Amino acid sequence: MKTIRRQIPSMNALFAFEAAARLRNFSRASEELNVTPAAVSRMMQRLEEHLGTQLFQRGGTGVTLSEDGRLLYDATSRAVAQIEGALAEIEDRGKGVDTVTISVSTAFTTHWLMPRIMRFKAAFPSVDLRFQLLMGPLSGPVDDVDFGMRFLRGKETRDRVIPIMPEVLIPICSPVYRARRTDPTEGETLIKLSEGEPYSPHDLVAGSEMIAANPLIFADYAIVVQAALLGQGVAWGWLSVVGHWIRHGDLVPANMRRQVTQRHCCFVQSSGKPLRPIVEEVRDWIVAELQHDYREVRQMFPGLDIPELPLSAP
Repeated sequence: MKTIRRQIPSMNALFAFEAAARLRNFSRASEELNVTPAAVSRMMQRLEEHLGTQLFQRGGTGVTLSEDGRLLYDATSRAVAQIEGALAEIEDRGKGVDTVTISVSTAFTTHWLMPRIMRFKAAFPSVDLRFQLLMGPLSGPVDDVDFGMRFLRGKETRDRVIPIMPEVLIPICSPVYRARRTDPTEGETLIKLSEGEPYSPHDLVAGSEMIAANPLIFADYAIVVQAALLGQGVAWGWLSVVGHWIRHGDLVPANMRRQVTQRHCCFVQSSGKPLRPIVEEVRDWIVAELQHDYREVRQMFPGLDIPELPLSAP
């Protein structure tokens, strides 16, 4: 296999390519790199000649990437982001700050982490916790973060996997909503996630006659949980997200129709990223807190028949 030094004329050419591809303009790239537009143009021409392919389609107002150009840009943009992240981390460590970056959902950050953020800061005063926030289903690689929450079904993964809990969903609503449900003929208002729910929202209640005509539908699960907290209806509650609100009584089970999927909630770490002690400490703190929520909810509501912990790796 050829080494990168033999495949490109210089590392400067790669940095210039990343800037030109990102900005879609050689002149703007030259300003960012503090060189002349002609220098950028020459580097791109030499790079294309060296690779034997055209990376850009030149136009009067800028440039667009060819298929090969897009392929190279995907790789160089990730590499530059990782280099910038490493440099920022080195700078922070010099100031006595440990940066830990995690890939989690907006809902987890809003409804699980924020209520205990002061406890986290007390436990880790020197940690700057940063986020790769996902609005939709938890998926994608974890190469650019220290670890990420994912729901895994099987054992096929090239990454390090730290199991947390089974994927448990509970019908949730606010105590106020449940208390005002005095008319048995009035249908339940369902709060639905537009995509990503493993079970039909109709499974939240016993029958179709119990469902109101107009559900509330949101794309972000953080808003689904917020709507349930505000007493606007019944929603599926991922125990890994809503455990805090259930423990403190802000959310309650609307009924005992809980669901357990074949997946497990896990933290995943890239096998190509070196482990840092502070990352392991932060990860283990979050795992312990999540499992504490899980055990407390299980004890509070035995009728939900939530599976026991501990569990083996998926």
